[in-house]
Amino acid sequence: MKKFLIIGFAAASLLTAEVKAQVTMPAPSPTQTIIQDFGMGKIELTYSRPGIKGRKLFGANTELAPFGKPWRTGANAATRIRFTDNVTIGGKTLDTGRYVIYTVPAQGQWDVVFSKGNAYPGADGFKESDDVVRIKATAAASKGNVENFTMQFANIKNESCELHLMWGNTDVTVPITTNIKDRIRTQLEAALQGGKKPYSQAAGYYYEYEKNYPKALENINKAIAENPKAYYMYLTKARIQKDMGDKAAAKASAQKTVELAREAKNPDYVTFGNELLKNLK
Repeated sequence: MKKFLIIGFAAASLLTAEVKAQVTMPAPSPTQTIIQDFGMGKIELTYSRPGIKGRKLFGANTELAPFGKPWRTGANAATRIRFTDNVTIGGKTLDTGRYVIYTVPAQGQWDVVFSKGNAYPGADGFKESDDVVRIKATAAASKGNVENFTMQFANIKNESCELHLMWGNTDVTVPITTNIKDRIRTQLEAALQGGKKPYSQAAGYYYEYEKNYPKALENINKAIAENPKAYYMYLTKARIQKDMGDKAAAKASAQKTVELAREAKNPDYVTFGNELLKNLK
């Protein structure tokens, strides 16, 4: 009897081990998280990437993302996006925080929705009352065929970028903007009243954001006076002078960039200065 009990216990232990054993397999629709610096904050996007796998995509009665029906914009759980700074989409400001993106595909134009319904598990349960922003986004034909659903940020500038949704031969573009110019100006004006004055940063701001070239030149000259060996500042000065239409002065500043960069053994800025000189001929 004791022998049978031992055998039975061993068999039960083996069965338990088999039940608990797990095999790790790749997810059919792998998850991707993108963190993109933008403006004075970040955008974090998490979504799953289903493959077409020979199925029909985007249409009246297709298996994948049919026209006219809410789609979770990916697979598995709903697609989520987080902003650490305020942004504007479709003329409406989105506060910092987390949102769900769902879409309604259609021919040539999609509804793209940023929703506060963070509890959505997937395709079901979307309510328009939870919409924060709903825009009509252009769905254009892409150059190639994208097998796995792809979301990415493109054309990233100081105050604007684009979120692209790409699958099959369709590319949907969502413009996103932010306003950082006013905040930077306020910070700079306050800092310029202090002890250590950020003249170089002020020159870059007035040049890049305001296109106020005289004020940019004034500040870069003050920065150079404090650090006359700063070859990179001379390059900024040359670019400002070039855009002001003063080619002779721009040429002199570019030559100074090359001279000082050689002394500092910085070949990159030697190249930058010589490239600018070529453009001034």
